[in-house]
Parts: sequence; C-alpha cells; structure tokens
Amino acid sequence: MDLETYTPGSGLLEPRAALRSDAPALDLNGTWRFRLSPTANVPDDFAQPGYDDADWDELPVPSHWPLHGQGAPAYTNVSYPFPVDPPHVPDENPTGDYRRTFDLPEGWTGGRLRFEGAESFARVWLNGHELGFWTGSRLPAEFDAGPWLRPGRNVLAVRVHQWSAASYLEDQDMWWLPGIFRDVTLTRSAADVFVHASHDGRLSFEGEGGLLSIPELGVADLEPGTEVTLDVEPWTAETPRLYDAVVTFPGETVRLRVGFRTISIVDGVLLANGSPLLLKGVNRHEFHPERGRAVPYETMRADVLLMKQHNVNAVRTSHYPPHPDFLDLCDELGLWVIDECDLETHGFHQVGWHRNPTDDPRYADALLDRMRRMVERDKNHPSIIMWSLGNEAGVGRNLAVMADWARDRDPSRPLHYEGDWSCAHTDVYSRMYASHAEVEAIGRLAEDPLDDPDLDARRRAMPFLQCEYAHAMGNGPGGLAEYQELFERYPRLAGGFIWEWIDHGIVHPEFEYAYGGDYGEPVHDSNFVIDGLVFPDRTPSPGLIDLKKVFQPVKFDFGDGVVRVVNAYDYRDLSHLEFLATVEVEGETVAEHRLEVPADGGEVKLPDVPPGPAGECWLTIRGRLSGDQPWAEAGHEIAWAQTLLSSPEPGTAGPAPVLAPVREGGEIVAGGSAFDAATGRLVRLFGLDVEGPRLDLWRAPTDNDRYGGLEGKWRALGLHRLTHRVDAVETGDTLTVRTRVAPAATDLGMRATYRWTPLEDGGLLLTVEVEPEGDWRDPIPRLGLTMTLPAAAVDRVTWFGRGPGEAYPDTGMAARVGRWTATVDELQIPYVYPQENGHRADVRWADFGAFTVSGDPVFGMSARRWSTDELAAAAHRPDLVPGDRVHLHLDLAHQGIGTATCGPGPLPQYELRARPASFTLRFDPS
Repeated sequence: MDLETYTPGSGLLEPRAALRSDAPALDLNGTWRFRLSPTANVPDDFAQPGYDDADWDELPVPSHWPLHGQGAPAYTNVSYPFPVDPPHVPDENPTGDYRRTFDLPEGWTGGRLRFEGAESFARVWLNGHELGFWTGSRLPAEFDAGPWLRPGRNVLAVRVHQWSAASYLEDQDMWWLPGIFRDVTLTRSAADVFVHASHDGRLSFEGEGGLLSIPELGVADLEPGTEVTLDVEPWTAETPRLYDAVVTFPGETVRLRVGFRTISIVDGVLLANGSPLLLKGVNRHEFHPERGRAVPYETMRADVLLMKQHNVNAVRTSHYPPHPDFLDLCDELGLWVIDECDLETHGFHQVGWHRNPTDDPRYADALLDRMRRMVERDKNHPSIIMWSLGNEAGVGRNLAVMADWARDRDPSRPLHYEGDWSCAHTDVYSRMYASHAEVEAIGRLAEDPLDDPDLDARRRAMPFLQCEYAHAMGNGPGGLAEYQELFERYPRLAGGFIWEWIDHGIVHPEFEYAYGGDYGEPVHDSNFVIDGLVFPDRTPSPGLIDLKKVFQPVKFDFGDGVVRVVNAYDYRDLSHLEFLATVEVEGETVAEHRLEVPADGGEVKLPDVPPGPAGECWLTIRGRLSGDQPWAEAGHEIAWAQTLLSSPEPGTAGPAPVLAPVREGGEIVAGGSAFDAATGRLVRLFGLDVEGPRLDLWRAPTDNDRYGGLEGKWRALGLHRLTHRVDAVETGDTLTVRTRVAPAATDLGMRATYRWTPLEDGGLLLTVEVEPEGDWRDPIPRLGLTMTLPAAAVDRVTWFGRGPGEAYPDTGMAARVGRWTATVDELQIPYVYPQENGHRADVRWADFGAFTVSGDPVFGMSARRWSTDELAAAAHRPDLVPGDRVHLHLDLAHQGIGTATCGPGPLPQYELRARPASFTLRFDPS
C-alpha cells in the first residue's frame, strides 16, 4: 500500500455514533505480539495465520511503542521532523507489526472490527485477508469482519507506519508517538443514533429501524423523525442534568444519556439555553507521563474532577477528538466542550504555507473524512457546543468543504476555527494570545477592520473567544485577572481557554521528566511541551490555583459593615453553598461565623469583631459546598475574599532606642552581630555565619523571561554577573556602607547605601537606599537583597503575609493574607524546567528559626538550598542538589511574569523599572 496516497482509507464502514450497546463484543485489548522495523519495506507475510511470531516481542494494546523500549519519543511544536514535501515521507519510517489471536465464541456470526485510534497509517488483516487501511490517528475506524471470521481461533494482524501522507495533517504540538494507542474491539453492534434535544423540551432522533424510550419522561417507542415536547430540566455545565434513553433496534439495544440544551448566537453574544455563556476553559491534550496518549479512564476522570474543583467550566480538545470516554465524563460531570478535528499543518507556516494541505484539493477527501468521523462519533454529547475544523492549518478551500458538510449535518452547533481571521467559514471569531488591549478593542467592536466589508460586518456580528491565551509554561501565567475582567465586562467576549492543561513530561530515569531533545532528537522544541496548569503527575501548579480564584463563580464586594455577595454563575443560584466568615489577627483565628446568604446573593451584614489582641485584623469569607457534589465533597471551597478590618497605628509602640556600633579589632560589632571593618560586610548575624546581605538585581529566568527575550537583554547587560565595589564604611549612630553595584562592560550601575542601626532591645535595623546611574532602558528582574546562611540553622520558615503559595506582581491571586509555615524544601515550586520560583509576597514578618525579619511595611521572601546561578543553570529537577547553605532573598520588588512564551509580556504596571528606591528591614534574634 502506498503510504504517500492522499486517500484517507479503504474498506472502511460508514462512521457512526459511539454508543453503549448490548450487542455481543470482544475486547481485543491486551498483550499482542510485536515487531518493529526501521523502514516500511518489510514483507507482509506476517499477516498469514500460520506465520511464526515466537521470537517477536510483546506489547500492550493500547500503547505507544516508543514508551516500551521500541524506538524513542520525539517532540516538536511547529516543525515537522521530516522534510516538508507532501505527500512524500522518509525511507526511515518506523513500522510496527502487530499480531493477536482470539477465539470466537460458539455461535458467533458477523461483526465489525473497531479501532478507536492508531498513529498514523494502519493496515488490517483478518485471517490473512486484508480488510483495508485507515488514517486519521485519533478517530475510529471500522471494518466488516464477518465474511472472514472463523469458528474458534482467529488471527488479527495490523501494520502501523509512523509516517505517511496523513502525517502532514497531524503536526499538533505534542510528542510524536506511533502505535495502536486506543481500544480495539470486535463488535456485532451496527446501530447509529442521532438525538436532537433542545432546552425547551423538544425531542426527536435519527436512527433507522429504532424506537426511542426515556422512561423518566414517559417517552416510549418514539419513532425516528417524530418530535415531541417534554417538561425537562435543561443541561448546562453547572447543572448537567441527563436522562437515560434506550433505543431498540431489531437484535440490538443501545443506551445513551440525553441532555436537553440549545446553543445559539444572538446579537453577537454566545448563548446557551437562551442565556449568555462565558467560557472559563482550558485546552486539554491527552497525556499521561508513562502512557502518552493511551490515557486510562481513571486518569480522564481525575482530569475532569480537577477541572471542576478549580472552577473550570469548559474544555477545548486540542487538537483532535479525545477518547469518547472523556466526552461521557464531560456530559456527566458538566463541562462545555469544543470538539476539535484531527487536523493541524502548522509546519507549513515555516515554508510560507507553500503546498499546505488545507488548500490542496488532493487532500480534500482526507480533511472531509476527518470531519465526518468526528461529528458522527460525537454528535450525541450535550457537552459539545461547537465543532472546530482544526488548529493552525492556515487557510484554504478545504476548510469550506469541511464547514459546508458540518453545517448540513448538524446545524445546531456553531463552527470554530482560529486559523482564518476573516472567519469566512466559522460562526465565532477566535484568536490566540491576543493582548489585553486587543481583546478590549474587540469587546468594544473597535478591532481593526478586514479589507472585505462584507466579511468585516459578518465578523463583527460574531462572539469572540480566545481559543488559546495565558500560556501556562513554567512560572505563570501572569495577567489572568485582567483578561477575566475584560471577558466579564463586554458581552461580545465569550471567554476562552488557557493553554494548556498538563505538562507533557515523560517519566525518565535520569531527568525525572523528559522534554524535547532528551531523546536525542535532531529537531525538537525543547521544553515547550512543558506548558501546563498541572505538573506531569497532575499535581496542580500555582497557575491552576490562581486560575481557580480568577474563575470563581461568586464575587464579594465589601462595604462598611456589610458584604455584597454576587452570584456569578451563569445558570444556577447559590443554594448549594454555605458561607463562612473568619476573623484573624496576625494570622490567628479569633472568631468564626456562618453567614446567611440568599440563594440569589445580596447584601449581608458582617459580624461584629470582638475585641482581641493588637495586630492586623483580617476578615476572610469563604463559599463552600454545603453538600457532596459528584465532583467534590461537602466543604470544598468554591470562592473566597478578604478585607482588612483594622491595623495597628504606625509607631504606636514607639521607636526602639539606638546603640552605636563599636569597633573591636578588625570587626564592627552592632546589635549582637559583627561586620568586617574594612568592607562593612555582615559576617555574623546573632551568632550565625552569614554572607551578605547585598543588593541583587538578578533572578533565574522564567520560561516567559527566556522566550519573551528579557533573559537575553538581561544577560547582555550583565545583570547575572554584577560586581560590588565598596566606596565608604562610616560609623556613628549607624554603620553606613556606601557601594556601587554594576556589571562589567557598561556604564550602568546602582548606588546602594546600607545603613545598619543596632537597637537597645537586641534588634538590628537595615535601611537600603538605591539610586540608579545611567540610562536603564529595559526592566530589571528584581530589586532586593540576597544573603546566605548555614543550612543547618534554617529548615523551616513561618511568616505572616500572603500565602501559602508563591506570588509575583501579576500572579498569586490565590495567595491570601495569613500566617503560614513551610520547610525550605516546601517553599520550592518543582517546575519541570527549573526557574525562578517560590517568592512569597507582602510578608510582614518571617521567622527563620534563628532570627526574624520584619518589613516596613512589607517585603518579598524566598529561601532555597541552592544559589540563583545553580537554579539558572539547571535543566531538570535532579540538577538541583542541596548545598550546605540556605540562600535567602529579601526583595523590595520583582519584574512581573506575563505570558510571553506565547502572547504578551507583563502589563506595564507590572514592569520593574530601575528607579530610586528605599526599603527597611528589621532583624531580631528568635
């Protein structure tokens, strides 16, 4: 068979819905015999029943052979790992041959062989007879097995080629992982059903020869094409009401769950069941750190539960239809879904879209075939609200072929495609990584016009969504709250989908998790596949915790003695929540009250605050589930907010008396600490051997710093190799150390003056004054102090400030003011690609065990068992080896995080510019 054919398959039965049937079926998953060849030029005699495969390996199905020691994975984002010369493929074409025997139950007749997914070109033989071939890796294929089945023992043989003409359609920013990676079944089911159910209760279905019954609604033996109107509860992602339906055919009964809902667009606003719909979504690749795209059902369910628990209400199935079980879970637990066709030709962008399959009529049948198989398989899912033509496949005539067919087959769902900004074939205007300013302009209908006035008018009448935004790669993403504010402000904006759900790190014995290049790929995109809201083991990252806060469906507006509770759900009230108010002073709880909040929200009187100890007094209100939900237990927190009730008057305790520093030999002694007399450098802090503190402008670059270009600018300036010159050491009531901090090869610098004041109560006060010199044109990474301490002396940190997680100027929305405790190791955020992390913000005081630091008014804090240089040099988690020092950072300010790996950098208000600055810290022995 010619692998360079444009034909999408042969011998295939017509696509149909994925249904639960009582027809007999044999599960053909399990252990298969397997042989891997480096090229496609291998005899096909292995397909004969009598072939001896005794010396072959064994391989589980479903799986990918590179994850079982057969070949190796490879990752690219845009680039094809082979020459761009469609439809041709390399001679080096890994080819996997599979064999499995199975016994046919007595009396079995007829049947279909159904493959849910195999990458990328597969041929099938049954008992030596070739049934056909198929492409479209993430879509089902069925063959008529009946004429070739035998009583007793049968031999199924499959040949899978990694590369084919179809590979040009599957350049989807993920690991290239060939193999039979979804289920294989022999089934006697042949039924097909298409249920039409709208939110106003209208019900009909297509299914030749079938009769539909929904006992709960009193529907019995409804015939195809007959419409009835029923009293129903509509389906939404917030209230995923499903009705069990049965369709009876001669010799077969199928079961499905029907959700009544309607998707429409009115006056440029996306509506579900007649009300505006705001998508708070994520993009989800199928991925498991050990199994690749062969994702177990339990993991799919865990994904949906995590999404629901973090206030996510929508999923885009980037960039292919998922396993059908995932869509069942979205129906059951409640997620809006954009189902995306198995199409991406992104690598053609690198050659000017020359010979792009999307505009090549020879590929038209293949693209239409993929659209048909997706729609027919998934058409009964109420969770699916849009069909997407694919992703990053340029523009071309074949999009019209796909769109025209889909509209004719299913006019109830709008069509999505981002790659053509003219929206010539879509019903929504979709973009990726548009800046906040551009999103606001689109919301105001003030975007740049298209050249074609008719297309421009048509597009302006469409809802807008960001199918990808806020690239969640490494530390970040920043700017989430500002995007969400825009989505909620303008009705035209239908929300969007964060890129993406999970870091695609493959478990690796040396690196812990591998990314692009770790398998020796000559062409790869490094760690760009590590860009998710959850780590590979599905531990939530700080980005997901922030997203939960930004997406929370309840809002709180505090006034004088009252709070206004606002219901931000689209389709339900607040009756399933309970609200708890907690009063804390200096992070210690002094009172708790339950608030009686009306189901529709409203103004609620706040409890009186009892008199208590002096200190900052904060009120925190939390909305929690009052009872179990299918996706979370009672008590699960949905939303929260804080307000400051009172704080001590500045200076009420009076200034501490001052003691003058004293010279003792080669040291200056002050406040129970010692300084080198020649340099003014602190050498002992309350008896601890210390280095620093000294001015620091550098941080280990984040992914956003690196890919957005800031790291290159910072390294060109030399901010990672600052020199420190002492200009003066002066003693009096204070110890004053005047320095100049600057990188080599530039005239830029910072004048840094340290003023140490010993206090009679044993404390030590440090004021740092910074004055920039020169023309600092770019933002700087950080402005703060760094010092090192013996690791044995600092193991645990307790602080009063924002926590428990990290926070940077444009992240950390989930960090609330409180008293928190963590070990130094727990302060680290284990990003797969090591980078700046773990900064705790707005710290009032921090107890490091041997001493306490307090700020005037606040400071930022991080502590690590490795230096910034070691963190910046690390490529994988195991590269970070704890040393015998703790590296402590006490910061005045940080550069924002942004999302410049894809999209905008930090908003202007979060940029850190060199400027005169002063900050004060107080050190006290513990």
